Amino acid sequence: MVAAGYYSYSFYNFAQNISNKSEDPKGSTPLIAQTVKDKGEKYTPPKWEGKQRVNILLLGGDSRGMVKNELPRSDSIMLASIDPVTKKAHLFSILRDTYVKIPGEGEDRINTAITTGGPNLAMKTVSDLLGIPVQYYVYTDFKGFIALIDAVGGIDIDVEKDMKYSDSEDDHVYDINLKKGPQHLDGKTALQYVRFRHDALSDFSRTERQRKFLTAVAQKMQTTSSLIKLPKILNAMDPYIDTNLSVSDMLKLATLGYEAKADGIISSQLPPTDLLAEKNVRGAAVITANKDKLQQYVKDLFAGKADADTGPTKPSPSPTPKSSVKTTVK
Repeated sequence: MVAAGYYSYSFYNFAQNISNKSEDPKGSTPLIAQTVKDKGEKYTPPKWEGKQRVNILLLGGDSRGMVKNELPRSDSIMLASIDPVTKKAHLFSILRDTYVKIPGEGEDRINTAITTGGPNLAMKTVSDLLGIPVQYYVYTDFKGFIALIDAVGGIDIDVEKDMKYSDSEDDHVYDINLKKGPQHLDGKTALQYVRFRHDALSDFSRTERQRKFLTAVAQKMQTTSSLIKLPKILNAMDPYIDTNLSVSDMLKLATLGYEAKADGIISSQLPPTDLLAEKNVRGAAVITANKDKLQQYVKDLFAGKADADTGPTKPSPSPTPKSSVKTTVK
């Protein structure tokens, strides 16, 4: 009882800080420019009353080199879903090359929704694809992820293979160089682990690693040592979070998050392997899925009638990088 109260109190202070932020509190570039958010204003997310399932879109962005009012680059798309009655949690990875209808914008890869109309349009796009309401979003970037992992004291993980990649975007600050085997990852090495996709399975294996890693983070956040450090953890994340969660929303979710068992999280790839198909659109490879079947799969998974899909076990052709071909259809 005391732990739950401390947990809620820490989240209350954190939520107050987030809600009191101005657009650009420290003179730095905001994570998501207000001009981008304004484009999606007409897509108002549904309200969560606290009794029905809550769905939170987790957006990881690559904000390196951004200037004011520039569109954020989407690096990962995940959805956390919790049933407040059963306290069961699901964690989905949405493949970023999934080709979808983006409301008011035609068809394109799903990771372009946030760059076109900000978080509201991203939530609306995911909601339409999966057939479920998406009430909230949380957006962070590389620095926010590093800050979180360092604040919790790092994560123990079994790295399944050697991972090496040279990234010249920031003078090799974000190069990837990990060795196979069990090890303790700090913020920078953890970012390497969740970003690596330069193998035969590309984004399929990367999203599986991201779910595996975030589940480990959730488990550690529920330990006594992490609860004691919770104010420090939340303060470390504060500068790197953009969200539509209000103070009261955060408090309700904090309590729900504390009650939900992290070791029981069901994680799955979307679209699941047996529903996805590769398609060529104007010279670029994208991923498609029958929307009706995909929505039924999500319903069945929530009802315990379907097995979670962690991704393909054999190599699959890698989609053409987005930057090489323009695929938008208006």
